[in-house]
Amino acid sequence: MRHKSYSQTRPSPWQYVVLAGLAVLFVYPIWWAISSSLKPANDIVRSPLSFSPGSLTLDNYRAMLDDVPLGTGFLNTLLVVAVKGTLTMCLCPLAGYAFAKYRFPGRNLLFGILMLTLMLPTLVLIIPLLLQMSQLGWVNTYQALILPGSIDAFSIFWMRQTIAAVPDELLDAGRVDGAGELRIFARIVVPVIRPGIAALGVLTVMNIYNDFVWPVVAVNDESHQTLQVVLSTLAQNVTGNRIGADFSTVWGELLAAGSLALLPVLLLFVLLQRHFINGILAGSVKG
Repeated sequence: MRHKSYSQTRPSPWQYVVLAGLAVLFVYPIWWAISSSLKPANDIVRSPLSFSPGSLTLDNYRAMLDDVPLGTGFLNTLLVVAVKGTLTMCLCPLAGYAFAKYRFPGRNLLFGILMLTLMLPTLVLIIPLLLQMSQLGWVNTYQALILPGSIDAFSIFWMRQTIAAVPDELLDAGRVDGAGELRIFARIVVPVIRPGIAALGVLTVMNIYNDFVWPVVAVNDESHQTLQVVLSTLAQNVTGNRIGADFSTVWGELLAAGSLALLPVLLLFVLLQRHFINGILAGSVKG
């Protein structure tokens, strides 16, 4: 009996060259921003592409921390990411499970309306949301930063598509064994869709962390400002707090603040990139 041998096609040297070139293309801006933030402010403008280890300094970071409440921005962002992300990761999978595995009157209509909300630009929703927050007395509060958008259409759609691939026989087996619906979801569905949940978690954290439009509208109190709002006011604070602050000073502190803000997202993606990629590919290849 003849057996066919299957072997993976090995990448050619040219493919490695192309991948290496792309890696350099994407990594270089990050390296330039971090290395430039460690240079004297005047050197950033005078010789932006040069780098000398002997001239490394933390002056830009010290000056930036004196000019803007970056620590407050980090703490506020951490709080919003933790609470809002938890709400998204708990409620959106449950909603997706209901749309994927339950048959109830109006299901398709509700899901269609949910999909229509994805077509609405964020700017269209800002004024109605701001009026609602004002009526509730939530302007300049953490509730305004956390609750709007904590249950979003994309996350429900993502979970619905992921859970739809779970065989109904597994759920029926759990019901035969006497398990309740929540237990079936927690013990059977969640382990199967773990890659999709991990990918949704990464996307959720990055979206909340990078959100700027809604936080800058919902709060104007400095004690509630998130990191992105603090960064947007950095140039104004530098020129306002320091007499004679020039262009190079602003650039040095902007690069220092941007480098610090970049590190959490970069670290998150490096640690969870395998789960993120698996979640993106989940369901695209049938076994």
